[in-house]
Amino acid sequence: MSLPTVFLVDDHQLIRSGLKVELAGAVEVIGEADEVDAAVELIIERRPDVVLLDVHMPNGGGQRVLRESLEAGSTSKFLALSVSDAAEDVISIVRAGARGYVTKSVDRDQLIDAIHRVAGGDAVFSPRLAGFVLDAFARDDPAGLADLDPELDQLTAREREVLRHIARGYTYRDIARELGISVKTVESHVSSVLRKLQLANRHQLSNWASERRLS
Repeated sequence: MSLPTVFLVDDHQLIRSGLKVELAGAVEVIGEADEVDAAVELIIERRPDVVLLDVHMPNGGGQRVLRESLEAGSTSKFLALSVSDAAEDVISIVRAGARGYVTKSVDRDQLIDAIHRVAGGDAVFSPRLAGFVLDAFARDDPAGLADLDPELDQLTAREREVLRHIARGYTYRDIARELGISVKTVESHVSSVLRKLQLANRHQLSNWASERRLS
């Protein structure tokens, strides 16, 4: 089995050097950057499986790297690595699209495990940081559908409810009855979801939802 490819983004040379030593043999480090613009350009060019991303950097920090990389079409997964364990840092980077967040106090084995899990599609947080994320998403998403997916996170709670029912194969009339709203309102929500997710029709939407196992 091939090792996951990793790109390092941190504005401290010593941190990057230390990470390369610690990760040697467990992942394949295919590049590094110490500032935002270079990071975005190289992430798009090299397409790593995982970007190990410092949160606090000049000129917009890790959040800007993440946002601009995703906007440019990156399919890499982002794992934040920071000295900060502040709730606002965790929530903001997750909302930007990160699949995990670990602090720089993490040990080598834990970091390697986190990278491999994120590469495999999991969301990874230490127990304390996971609590921040769960609390924030519980307030915004009672149905628990966001699941740390940046595309889902742009939808309202009601739009997610409608999406979940579509994934189950409900008709618009069935959805209206289940949610106590009009068919016209359901159609309005579906139109909004299609626009936000840049999908053309209900068939594509149903496939999109099924792929994410929202049913």
